[in-house]
Amino acid sequence: MAFFEEWFRLMPPVTRSYVALSVITTGMCALDMISPLKLYLNWAQILEGQVWRLLTNFFFFGKFGLDFLFHMFFLYRYCKLLEINSFRGKTADFLYMLIFGSTLLLAVSRLTPGVLFLGPSLTFMMVYVWGRRNERMAMNFLGLFNFRAPYLPWVLLLFSLILGSNNSSQDHAKADILGVIAGHFYYFLYDIYPIITGGKRILWTPRILSWLVGNNDEASAVAAAVEDDGQPGGQPGGQEGNRFGWGGMGRGLRGQN
Repeated sequence: MAFFEEWFRLMPPVTRSYVALSVITTGMCALDMISPLKLYLNWAQILEGQVWRLLTNFFFFGKFGLDFLFHMFFLYRYCKLLEINSFRGKTADFLYMLIFGSTLLLAVSRLTPGVLFLGPSLTFMMVYVWGRRNERMAMNFLGLFNFRAPYLPWVLLLFSLILGSNNSSQDHAKADILGVIAGHFYYFLYDIYPIITGGKRILWTPRILSWLVGNNDEASAVAAAVEDDGQPGGQPGGQEGNRFGWGGMGRGLRGQN
């Protein structure tokens, strides 16, 4: 228990909150305290006043099981890596990225029937942004082939399409594609557009968000603690998980800044 408490405490704040809300939501559904039917994205019912669905659909990742564990692994890993590296000491900026991505996903989801929960899409968005910001990192997937980090979302999507042919797998693929779209929009507007326009920016973190959560140093403290343990925040050690439950694991080979 002490180990779990320490592990949970060392999560940066946004990652800790998202993972905790996701686990609590799934736990409440498993205990029949609430039904997933009350959480999923249903625009007809949202327009009738069930506005909570705009948020709750991001926190349910399916029933407890192997697929849920892989979802949590990806959410925890890439949310944390972004928060303690790209957004170190910029909590408000990171939260704004998630709000921007969530808003875009909600807008695009109206064009993609069958996608009822957008948590996996938001996770895929984080995987995409992380990959683009670590372009030189070499990775290996399932021991089959090597590739660079920016291709990680496409590798996951390809395997999803190859190994699944039913409607559920197709809906998973739709959710992943939505995440890629949201991730690319954010990456282009935040990282590329200022370069090609000589410093002009479109995306700015609202002042009220900075006032509410601040750009505190908790993520910096977490990164420092990780580095003290011999795992540099910018170069994730360990293994890259397979969220589709194929039984294999990929792993990062080496990182370069």
